[in-house]
Amino acid sequence: MTAVPVLAEPVDLIGLLDGRPLPRTELDRRLSALREGPRASALPAPGSAEDRQLTRWVAQVVLTEQLCRAEALARGLDCSATEPVRLDQRAAVELGSIAAAAYEGSAAVRAVFAAVTADVDATPAEVAAYRAAVAGSRAPVAERWQLTTPDGDFEADPASLPAGLVAALRSAPAGETVTVGAWTAALTGRTAEQATEQAAAGASARAADRASDQAAEQLRDCARRIAFVRWLDRARAERLTLVPGLEHPGDPAQPDNHHRH
Repeated sequence: MTAVPVLAEPVDLIGLLDGRPLPRTELDRRLSALREGPRASALPAPGSAEDRQLTRWVAQVVLTEQLCRAEALARGLDCSATEPVRLDQRAAVELGSIAAAAYEGSAAVRAVFAAVTADVDATPAEVAAYRAAVAGSRAPVAERWQLTTPDGDFEADPASLPAGLVAALRSAPAGETVTVGAWTAALTGRTAEQATEQAAAGASARAADRASDQAAEQLRDCARRIAFVRWLDRARAERLTLVPGLEHPGDPAQPDNHHRH
């Protein structure tokens, strides 16, 4: 996180954007709505360090929205056409809680996200590496053997048979009876396996295309979120000035940040 400058003295502002004062009105409105809302009992005690951290967090959400609103205006972006969204857990984690809340609540943030990440994509090499990494996690296709024994015919998973018998059946011609210890059997067919292989062969091209498309989409979405967070971090550092008491909640210099290594 790039450091954002902080004013030396407290003022009745939420901060400065490009040197322009931003009043606390929206911050106070949102805090009041939280404290008077149905989940008020879950909020930290007023005046506590956790309460001050909550105020900082809400302030950063508002500042992010204000920053993106100014950016959208400068770029001439149409924010009215951007529908509200609900991020999934992965997207919210990758954006971070502040950017995620601003993204969900502000059409301007979503419009700027789309604009600054429009050219971001995953490379073919990244997609191939991702597919190779996850390929090993897929469950192997179960193999079924048709066996003939002195006690009758049955099907079995070769993994459930004695290893010596499996090795002898694999090396023997199809249908030839082999005896290993107390076991006597002939491998007469692998019909289930053949059917599975035929079905897999028929669908392999389509499955490969779908897997490639899904991998590319997942990697592209992740890359765009990373790119937006980096852009936002730079924009905050260059264009915002914070006020004492409304620093970023994760700023190690502010007194209520208790996260220590």
